[in-house]
Amino acid sequence: MTPQLTGRILPRANPLSKLFAAVLVTVVVMLSIDWVSAAVVLGSELLLLPLLGISAWQLLKRTWPLVLAAVVAGYGTALLAEKTGAVLLEFGPVLFTQDSVNSGIAIGLRGLAIALPGIFLLTTTDPTDLADALAQKLKMPHRFVLGALAGLRLVGLLVDEWRTLGLARHARGVGFEGNPVARLRNFLGQGFGLIVQAIRRASRLAVAMEARGFGAGDRTWARESTFTRLDLWVCLVGVLIAGTAVTAAVLAGTWNFLLDAS
Repeated sequence: MTPQLTGRILPRANPLSKLFAAVLVTVVVMLSIDWVSAAVVLGSELLLLPLLGISAWQLLKRTWPLVLAAVVAGYGTALLAEKTGAVLLEFGPVLFTQDSVNSGIAIGLRGLAIALPGIFLLTTTDPTDLADALAQKLKMPHRFVLGALAGLRLVGLLVDEWRTLGLARHARGVGFEGNPVARLRNFLGQGFGLIVQAIRRASRLAVAMEARGFGAGDRTWARESTFTRLDLWVCLVGVLIAGTAVTAAVLAGTWNFLLDAS
């Protein structure tokens, strides 16, 4: 099952260059808990949305659980963080100060800034191209690469399998209706059925791959993984975003290096 890729430019780039840029930006955001660096990275990623071929509204519809999680995490951090700085809101036991709100904003923006690079990578990369690049360029063991590729290909099938199991259980009068306890029991039962189906499918696939020689010591590749000038630009953009985020946070005085012993 081949995923539906979006955009016209990024799908042509080598997966390793996109992976490098995504990892670099993610590491920079994770190294500091401050709202400036997270805001710079998130803003830069939103400016690059046209490369995905989707609008901000379409992205929101696809990632609203992540946005909701970021809002909840930010609110919880602002509510429970150390109460220092000017008091912004005090209502009974609820107290928000300037520093606690800044911490909440930083956590929320940080979560979104970390999630978006992965979305860029997943929506513009064919798993087969990624496997070719990992095996040919990074010289990773082909048994591991091909096994991971087969697993990625089966993700979409598992989604269809989950839907089929739900319809079959509904036809037998077993569904997610009733009280929360009954719904949880039905969910666990359907989940166990999906695990059984996944193990069966994986076993059959493993036997078929061994029979076709996928476990051989030496092998050739049908498609050659190459680098182009576009990959250089992708890497440079990643370095530029990461460098700009760090510079802006340092100049603003908000950079809070997590590994700083002081």
